[in-house]
Amino acid sequence: MKQNEKHAMSKELAQKIDESGVVAVLIIDEVKHAVPMAKALLKGGVDAIELTLRTPAAIDSAKAIKKEVPEITLGFGTVLTTDQVKAVVDVGADFAVSPGCNPKIIAEARKQGLDFAPGVMTPTDIEIAIEHGCRVLKFFPAETSGGMKHLESMAAPYIHLGLKFIPLGGCNIDNAPLYLKSPLITAIGGTWIAKRPLIQSEDWEAITTNAKEIRTLIDRIKKN
Repeated sequence: MKQNEKHAMSKELAQKIDESGVVAVLIIDEVKHAVPMAKALLKGGVDAIELTLRTPAAIDSAKAIKKEVPEITLGFGTVLTTDQVKAVVDVGADFAVSPGCNPKIIAEARKQGLDFAPGVMTPTDIEIAIEHGCRVLKFFPAETSGGMKHLESMAAPYIHLGLKFIPLGGCNIDNAPLYLKSPLITAIGGTWIAKRPLIQSEDWEAITTNAKEIRTLIDRIKKN
């Protein structure tokens, strides 16, 4: 398939996410929270984020993070339209993800040179993603669709392709080990590290504590 000659995510970005092991999923309501929130995550050892396009503050928050905390690997989530693809490229996003697997969005991301991981939950989703050159996939919603048991069964026919998954949806510090110990998983994603209320209340210390907790867990699992 000619589409597969160029993957939808570069080896460099895929390696960054794999080394991080975690992607903090964030909903920011006020731009003033963006930089201190990013610094709180970084202080705790989390340097990859998915900034969801669910609030009007998302784009300006990303601009602030890119300027003030360039160490952060900045991704966007809830990318649902081609216009949103163009918007996040203009901001300088490192990558983007979507909840579903829309060929039109994948194609626009590739056209714009944006590293992209579509959401998958079924074998059909995976095959659409493969057809469009995707090798790093967002497994969503992870827990309600059956968790690792579902993913292992679903991914089995495609093992030889070297697919990697980022589970999101119901992931937390308690079930993280089950995901992170699997060779299918490149990184775990979730909102629990910096929940919306924590950001709104400016509880940066709690966010740093949560980041340190998952960072410690990831480092321990990688050593074994």
